[in-house]
Amino acid sequence: MAENTTASSARRKLSWLSGIAVFFVGLMVWGVATAQPGASYSPELALDLQGGTQIILTPTVAEGEQASAEQLNQAVTIIRQRIDGSGVGEAQVSIQGNQNIVVAIPGTPDATTLQLIRASALLEFRPVIEQGISQPTAEGTAPVDLDALSNELTAEPANASDPAWITERIRAEFDNFDCSVPFRDAGQVDDPTVALVTCDEYYLYKYILGPVEVQGASISDASAGTVTTQTGASTNTWAVNLEFNSEGTSAFGQVTSRLFGKPSPTNQFAITLDGLVITAPSTNAVITNGQAQITGSFTQESATVLADQLKYGALPIGFEVQSQENISATLGEDSLRSGLIAGLIGLIFVVIYMSFQYRGLATVVLGSLIVAALLVYLAIAFLSWRQGYRLSLAGVAGLIVAIGITADSFIVYFERIRDELRDGRNLESAVEAGWKRALRTILISDAVSFTAAVVLYLLTSSSVRGFAFTLGLTTLIDLLIVTMFTHPLVQLLARNKFFASGHRFSGFDLSAKQASYKGRGEFRVSKTLASGKAEKSSKEAQKRQTIAERKALAAKGDSDE
Repeated sequence: MAENTTASSARRKLSWLSGIAVFFVGLMVWGVATAQPGASYSPELALDLQGGTQIILTPTVAEGEQASAEQLNQAVTIIRQRIDGSGVGEAQVSIQGNQNIVVAIPGTPDATTLQLIRASALLEFRPVIEQGISQPTAEGTAPVDLDALSNELTAEPANASDPAWITERIRAEFDNFDCSVPFRDAGQVDDPTVALVTCDEYYLYKYILGPVEVQGASISDASAGTVTTQTGASTNTWAVNLEFNSEGTSAFGQVTSRLFGKPSPTNQFAITLDGLVITAPSTNAVITNGQAQITGSFTQESATVLADQLKYGALPIGFEVQSQENISATLGEDSLRSGLIAGLIGLIFVVIYMSFQYRGLATVVLGSLIVAALLVYLAIAFLSWRQGYRLSLAGVAGLIVAIGITADSFIVYFERIRDELRDGRNLESAVEAGWKRALRTILISDAVSFTAAVVLYLLTSSSVRGFAFTLGLTTLIDLLIVTMFTHPLVQLLARNKFFASGHRFSGFDLSAKQASYKGRGEFRVSKTLASGKAEKSSKEAQKRQTIAERKALAAKGDSDE
């Protein structure tokens, strides 16, 4: 009954592993067949293997001034967050010449990602003083000479929503404003202490906005989600949820306290990105807890885009695009081919060593490595599709290192089984006892590898993260393979006559292991072993004694005399 239970458990584990593989294969087939965005049978490649797009950004500062190192470093961090938030992996963002920022993106980025990078994205909250529909300027209408009009305030404004901010010049500019005509210079930075005339990002509405009251840097988080009712039920209406830091919470609380209850449009606050209004929601409540929700005619996609703009939009300075061009792979197909050849050579040497050392058990090693390679490939292809992961040369190096980790697990397991055979167990019993002893060692070894991968991923640059990610992924898959394929397969082979008989090509050749160390200076020697071989095996087994045991054995010999 126990034998049948062991075999059933082994087959069940193999079935579960097969089911996992079939599930992911089916998922990939469905994704490709239905033309899901990003679905492919092959993983996406990173910049160093595929090439991509390079964008050079130049900071817009006053003439004679330069952006500080702190501003540039902060901008690099925010731009990298934007790219990561858009789902693009293995991008490179760096400072060039202490002034420019170079952004290199693998493949061909979509319009949303390019917009997030190009936008200088100085995010600001301004109250709406007036709003109107942009109308094209009538033909034959003489342009207004704005420079001839006064820009002096007629009265001291009481707050940022006060119409007193509208000077003679701003009134004329707004009345004659045509959003269809270019009205902003590239990288233009607006004065945050005065009113602003601008349009929405679709150039349909024009606004007079008061001074900036909340900076975009005050947003600690932004996310898209569906609106929930008072009873907690989820609706199909999409919204953008905002969270402010302590400074933003205080400032936003004061703004909503003033705007709440005012007539439209003065109850609205506009969120501007690079001087254009991306949304201008009305104030429906006084919000003092730092958590706001923007509702409107959002789809899931538009809500996600707005959330990304708000979350990653607060650059410390403005930027303009100096150049954008396609770049070739920095290492290319030759490096990828070399890496794969190196991995194949390593795999061949592992199989040769296993065949020489463990003979028939090399079939288990080869089968385990094939299944592990299949699962790793499926995992990387799936992550490329769903998470935007891209395989870099550093990631390939992580996969090659993983061959050694997996081989180490086999060696630990097989040697534990051999130890049990030396102690006189039959093969099936040795397999179970050896597995219990080996599993602890394998878990510790994999835990160390996985911890190293996590530390590398969290504390190093993006170029090393590719290595760390694949190292961590393959370590987890190694544990899955050993527990759900290697061990169950060995359990089944232990019941096979070829392996159970201890055939010399099975890897469980008992005749060469009949002299075994029992402990306390004693050895077990097979009665059927020839005297010459017994002496040789005993000498090999004696090497396993500790110094204390050798002294105890010597003392015992002296007392016997």
